Amino acid sequence: MQFEGVCWYSDRLEKDMNVRVYGTGGTPILAFPTQDAMCDNFESFGMVDALAPELMNQKIQLFTVDSVDSESWSDAGGDPVYRINRQEAYYNYIIEEVIPLIRNKNKSRARPIAVGCALGGLHATLCVLRRPELFSGLISLSGMYDAKFFFNGWLNGTAYDNSPVDFLSHMPKDHEYINKYNNLRMALCVGRGRWEEEGLRTLQILDELFHQLGVNAWTDYWGFDVDHDSHWWKMQIRYFLPYVLGERKRYD
Repeated sequence: MQFEGVCWYSDRLEKDMNVRVYGTGGTPILAFPTQDAMCDNFESFGMVDALAPELMNQKIQLFTVDSVDSESWSDAGGDPVYRINRQEAYYNYIIEEVIPLIRNKNKSRARPIAVGCALGGLHATLCVLRRPELFSGLISLSGMYDAKFFFNGWLNGTAYDNSPVDFLSHMPKDHEYINKYNNLRMALCVGRGRWEEEGLRTLQILDELFHQLGVNAWTDYWGFDVDHDSHWWKMQIRYFLPYVLGERKRYD
């Protein structure tokens, strides 16, 4: 399949950032790496291979991005204000720089589907929930959705904006975003196995908030043998991809 590497200096992040583009056409997929990883992450743990049939058939085109997690979510000993400001700058980099790149490179005119595993699931979910008009769908696998978990309970206004369990809990039921959410195909999944405790806890909170708000998101809980691991994410992305592409209905 065709592959292209793109790199440019981001003024928002004040550093070079990389994007990998796989495939030549179809619905664009914006894929976030796991915690602290970079744009080669999806390829290195086999997710690109898992999506190879759709890439080869030009059903999808995959865009994978770098992270700055080591400066934000992962820097447990760092200044919390600096850390969350780095996350907010990263979010703005995605919205203001990566989304225009996708529009330029992808000729389908379809809005992208955001995808992520583990901490990448949080990034994908934040982009879709904060700017739903820019996306057509979401697949979040083993995501963690509470910013306070990464900051020992600390929360300021910027952290609140990056904490789905917090900003959704204060969203009015008549907010204009509710209809926008319901025009998307969103699938959020977590296992019940090893290392999934935080993902399970926070997805259950989101599940209840979606129900209260009338948001028709698909929240799916897999078995006690399903660990926080790429072995399962490869199966899950193949399971949910036809749904977010509009090729089939939900199974629940």
